[in-house]
Amino acid sequence: MSSMVIGSLGVGLLLLAFALNLIKRLSQTSGLYLAMNVIGALLAAWYAYDGRVLPFVILEMVWAVTALVRLINVIKKAPRQRGA
Repeated sequence: MSSMVIGSLGVGLLLLAFALNLIKRLSQTSGLYLAMNVIGALLAAWYAYDGRVLPFVILEMVWAVTALVRLINVIKKAPRQRGA
């Protein structure tokens, strides 16, 4: 799969998550929204890395790590909310 396709899928996922959040179909704290951000940012980071565009590699990696930390927190809290 070409780098352009990978990058396009990543950016597409990020934009889809953003759009779904804007129209209130996905919450910023939903697991799906956060997973879309993690995967999309990692794919976009790969594209930036392949193109040797370091500022965007850093941006996308920070985005991915931030979303991953939030996703982990949502997953950790989920069992407590179901059992309450």
